[in-house]
Amino acid sequence: MISRFDKVLIFCLCSFLNHHLGLAQIVDFKSENSYKRVFVDTDNFGISYLDVLENSYRQSNTDTIQFNILNDLAYYWHTRNLTKALQFAEEGLRLTHEKKDTLWEGRLQITEGAILLRMEKLDSARTVLESAMKKVLKKDLPLLYTQLGYVYERKGKLDKAADIAMETLQLGEELKDKRAIAVAMSDLSNLFWKQSRYERALEYGLKSLALFEERGLNDLDYDFTLYVVGNCYLALNRHDEALNYFEHSIAIGERYGFYNNLCDAYISKVYLKAYLNNFDEAEIAGKNALKYANLLDNNFMMMRSWLAIGKLQNLQGKYISAIDSLEKSIAIATDDFGDSFYLSQAYEELGKAYAGNHNYREAYQAYAQYDKLKKLIFTTEADQHISLLLTEFDLAQKESTIMVQENQLKKQRSTQLLMTLIGGLLLFILLLLYNTVRTNKKKNELLKKQNTEKEFLLKEIHHRVKNNMEVVSSLLSLQSEQVGDSKVADAMRKSQHRVHSMSMIHQNLYVGKSLSSIKMKAYFLNLGSFILDIYGASDRVQLICEMKELDLDVDTAIPIGLIVNELLTNSLKYAFPDNRSGEIRISLKESGNQLQLDVSDNGIGKNYHHKIEGTGFGTQLIDLLTRQLDGKMTLNINKGTAVSFEFQNHKAA
Repeated sequence: MISRFDKVLIFCLCSFLNHHLGLAQIVDFKSENSYKRVFVDTDNFGISYLDVLENSYRQSNTDTIQFNILNDLAYYWHTRNLTKALQFAEEGLRLTHEKKDTLWEGRLQITEGAILLRMEKLDSARTVLESAMKKVLKKDLPLLYTQLGYVYERKGKLDKAADIAMETLQLGEELKDKRAIAVAMSDLSNLFWKQSRYERALEYGLKSLALFEERGLNDLDYDFTLYVVGNCYLALNRHDEALNYFEHSIAIGERYGFYNNLCDAYISKVYLKAYLNNFDEAEIAGKNALKYANLLDNNFMMMRSWLAIGKLQNLQGKYISAIDSLEKSIAIATDDFGDSFYLSQAYEELGKAYAGNHNYREAYQAYAQYDKLKKLIFTTEADQHISLLLTEFDLAQKESTIMVQENQLKKQRSTQLLMTLIGGLLLFILLLLYNTVRTNKKKNELLKKQNTEKEFLLKEIHHRVKNNMEVVSSLLSLQSEQVGDSKVADAMRKSQHRVHSMSMIHQNLYVGKSLSSIKMKAYFLNLGSFILDIYGASDRVQLICEMKELDLDVDTAIPIGLIVNELLTNSLKYAFPDNRSGEIRISLKESGNQLQLDVSDNGIGKNYHHKIEGTGFGTQLIDLLTRQLDGKMTLNINKGTAVSFEFQNHKAA
């Protein structure tokens, strides 16, 4: 099982390796799919992907791709620079208005609403989003509802935000949009966390992450959900798990430039490290949170960063510094700020700081403000409403489960009936197969008996052929001794050797395991030994057979055996005069559908060359057999004599 830390490490390595390649893959106007949508079609790029999009959107030859790129530019710039994000959104809205493209105008309004929301213009954001609702397609509504839910969450209306999250969840299930379902569950997880329902919050957060990870894309909402789940683990005092999720969120945020998520994660890391009394690391995390809040120029993030630093300073007993940080946090939260949840936390911490500094009057006033804000957020009606929503959702899930189970029971009954029918059919087939097997077994036994008889007969035939050839060889030997002419006697002895070389083939066939193929290495060694004995050269000429085991059919083995017989005879007669010592090498190799035969000696060479190229019967026989095997011969007499042949390879059966 790969740990969350290992996943972060692997993610960082892949980010480094794939960065440059990924940039080239986002926009390519020469290809049919000229724009691979960021975080939809691919996430294989680094932090500079927005620069690539900015340099490319004006080159687009279609309005749709241009609007798509502009919309993504606006949406993902809002994670870094809200002013620049709004400029791209307004540019897109101007172009869609000119082109009278209502659909893309609505989609860009959703993005504009997301930007206005983070610029603390909550009412403007709601107005824009409600306007877009009439223009976009049903599949665009989950994103719209998500932004609208954030507006109500920032206004402290957690019950209304939960309503919208539930509606988004139902819409996602209706559209079978796993990403929409994942985002809705992430939002519910965050809302339950704010209500201190940490176990339920963790349950929804982990379900959300599982759906995101099915997509295999690291996007903004997946990154945010890692932070939300980390918060749940932190609230449940499972600190190691919380840290793993925060670090994973930070790794993704740094790769893609999600400054808002980076700020979120570092704020939570302040709390985590402070609770563990790692104050130095907590202070570093606080500085990072402020850094990204400043880069984003977002009051909401700035307010929460100072709040986290103030909490840290309270835990350190630095009450004067805490008062300063918390007053900065509250000062940022203007009347339009809207988010009473975090503002209430700021007043609570300010009360602790004043009390720690013995400023009890100011502490009382801060706590009074905290109580007032808390009552606005966590009303009994809101709590009951969210509880009712949860009950209704759980009931709907159970009803859905019951329906699924009923359908499964129906399927099981149908399956059982089908299996019974199939079982009966299989039994019938098995009976037929059993009968067929019995019949085939009898046939096979008969065939085996017949094959054994045929094999015996074939071996007997080869044995008799071998014996007959030996008789012929013996007759030739006797006749040669009675002939006065030495040339005729020599010719008869050569014929005897040729007949013997063929008889050895038949001997191998009836002695060996195969009736159709010859083991050539053993055959060459036996043939060579026979010829060396005939010429009385066993003690001075060494036969070396350098080859792997190779089986050939009879029709190929006999001609090759005769060729080798002629070459060995010529070597022993002409290559080693005056009882010289030496060696003869034989090699037969297989390569695809070709056979290569090499016979060489280290004898005198020149006279041997004359005999091979002459007009004698042996030379003619070699030439004839070579053509019979559709081969060619090559002669080399530089050092001794070497003869090479290439034949067509006819595989043994």
